[in-house]
Amino acid sequence: MKRLFCGLYAPVFAVGFIGMALWLAVQPGWALVWLVPLFALAVAVSFAAEAWAPYEPCWNQAQGDRRRDALHALVNEALNALGLLALPALVALLAIDGVWPHGWALGWQLLLAIVVADCGITLAHYASHRSAWLWRLHAVHHSVQRLYGFNGLMKHPLHQALEASAGLLPLLVLGIPLPVATLLAFAIAIQLLLQHSNVDMRLGPLRWVFAWAPVHRFHHMKYGRAGDVNFGLFFNLWDWLLGTVFYTRDYAIKQGDLGIGSRPDFPDDYLGQLLDPLNPGPSGKEPPVPAALRH
Repeated sequence: MKRLFCGLYAPVFAVGFIGMALWLAVQPGWALVWLVPLFALAVAVSFAAEAWAPYEPCWNQAQGDRRRDALHALVNEALNALGLLALPALVALLAIDGVWPHGWALGWQLLLAIVVADCGITLAHYASHRSAWLWRLHAVHHSVQRLYGFNGLMKHPLHQALEASAGLLPLLVLGIPLPVATLLAFAIAIQLLLQHSNVDMRLGPLRWVFAWAPVHRFHHMKYGRAGDVNFGLFFNLWDWLLGTVFYTRDYAIKQGDLGIGSRPDFPDDYLGQLLDPLNPGPSGKEPPVPAALRH
């Protein structure tokens, strides 16, 4: 039973919650605020699944990080909400009239938005591992010592804004409607829960298509450049094109494999992480890469 659950969890979670959001969006008198309790339900299901079928049981235990992670999530989701409020004005300013396919079904419009945003966010993510000043901001996300659903929302707000801009700007030029942008924000939040989940997912061939936890865990390795893989948010397509896709059954990511190897003393409090990019601490020696990860 548990094996079947682990095999079905990721696709059912993604299709189920994004499908429910699409269903709500076509109901008469729907309101964007309805997505808030739906996302709360998704978080609850994510945590329950991690408790029942964990990939690494010790990652379910708090490491003095719950308050910090909650603050990151609240701040970053509030910034997303403010961005949605500003969206109509931005579309009016930047959009090229008549480009967005308003005649398509809402689901196809959302899929188009996901693909476009995924490309922009992935490229911004890739650049954040190549640019020193972008890495200072992005390092906050990589400082985590355990992976569970909420980690996807643990980002420096400035880096969150940069990544969101990279994904949203092309959509603004195309003239994305507010309902589709709202559903996109919800889909990204659902994907982040899946990408950083501590559920022992069994993806089979889907691991080569979707950037879910079994693939993304390799991106959080603390072994320097060995973690410069699997940058995609939704899909692994962009990593195939960048030459950065990586997965192996020969090495299981466990406790002690995560974080920033050259900065084991990275700040672990919210304020310290906000201020760290202004005066980052000294970098030490990178830990050696395990033999099974050399590629």
